[in-house]
Amino acid sequence: MNLGEKIIQKLRKEIAPQEYERYLRHIIYESESSRNDIIVFKATNIFTAKWIHSNYVENLAHLFEIENGIKPTIDIQVGTNSRKRTSITKNQTIETKNNQGKALLNPSFTFESFIVGSSNQFAYTTALSVAEKPGRLYNPLFIYGGAGLGKTHLLQAIGNYRLNLGDRVIYTTLEHFLNKFLSHLQSQTMEKFRKKYRQCDVLLIDDIQFLSNKEKTQDELFHTFNELHNAGKQIIMTSDRPPKKIKFLEERLRTRFEWGLQADIQPPELETKIAIIQKKCELDGIKLDREIIQYIATHMGENIREIEGTLIRLNAMSTMLNQNITLDFAQNAIKDQLKEKQENVSIDDIVKIVSKELNVKLSDIKSKKRHKNVVNARRIVIYLARNLTPNSMPQIAVYFGMKDHSAISHSLRKIKDIIKNDENFKMLLEELSNKIGTLTKKVE
Repeated sequence: MNLGEKIIQKLRKEIAPQEYERYLRHIIYESESSRNDIIVFKATNIFTAKWIHSNYVENLAHLFEIENGIKPTIDIQVGTNSRKRTSITKNQTIETKNNQGKALLNPSFTFESFIVGSSNQFAYTTALSVAEKPGRLYNPLFIYGGAGLGKTHLLQAIGNYRLNLGDRVIYTTLEHFLNKFLSHLQSQTMEKFRKKYRQCDVLLIDDIQFLSNKEKTQDELFHTFNELHNAGKQIIMTSDRPPKKIKFLEERLRTRFEWGLQADIQPPELETKIAIIQKKCELDGIKLDREIIQYIATHMGENIREIEGTLIRLNAMSTMLNQNITLDFAQNAIKDQLKEKQENVSIDDIVKIVSKELNVKLSDIKSKKRHKNVVNARRIVIYLARNLTPNSMPQIAVYFGMKDHSAISHSLRKIKDIIKNDENFKMLLEELSNKIGTLTKKVE
């Protein structure tokens, strides 16, 4: 282990594990270029370099000083070709064409780190096209979908892509835009406000649905939109609903939001959720086997932010208790979260999903019919009801009009036997569980 690696490992002990895995793990100590008074690291991209420069340069310099007695300048270089390197020392910052165009973006939100599946393929492809040719293809781009599905990730991925190419990028939430607007309005400095938002190359606005019923802010955004659009500058917005469903939105703004392209993100299918969890574990250095990943993907619903929070919780508990993350450990750690979800799931919800997916009539599942496909569907409902709802076996028996819970117990044993021997059947149950979680989320 060379000196630079030794220092990085020392810093690793002082910071959160996910911070190390996301940023510090991806820099390389350049021993040939380093001296006692200047230490050179190479980062894989400008976003990692910027983050390290903003957060860890002083820590690194201090640790080198402890080791060598000299506090060096920390030089973070970007790229592998020395003729194309961008360098950041402790006295410098990464700049865009205009300091006012600096964007407060999460450097980990890139197109490379976004997991693509059928539920978000269109939104991803569209966002990438806009990033490659801003102001030319789809302007504005309006991305909408439920909470925690990746809208902000795609929005900031566009920003990071353009920022890396030197564009003036502004990222803001609608709430921040509103607060700044009111502050400048009160202080009579609106010219400064307008200059900031109307002289950028790319404007990113998150959670535009909160524009509802804000008349003065709508008027200001209308003129900002026109200025940028007429100048060929790119505008991208996110919302939890399409423009036509945002209440109390001025018609002139609604039509402008619909000028370009609307791209929706649907709840992820099971395989996409599994891939997202695997990627997150890789980035944060969390070791989970396939069975645990499938359990989390199946039971934790559609909100990716919530799933990421669960992974962080698991990792923190594992570290504090000095225990490996087993399936039992994971189930115990998230049981309270699952209990809350179970309280929002009814057997009727399960019957509806199973009926639709297996093409069996609702009335047949709840009847006494003994046709093979009906019995199979009924057993699946019983199994899912026992695992996804707080109902006891006697309560499930009452739902199906059975004499006692012994028939429920028999059905559960049958299903478990099939799961052991039929991988396809097991996958079917996981897909159904995932769809039930998605349905109940929408019902809320």
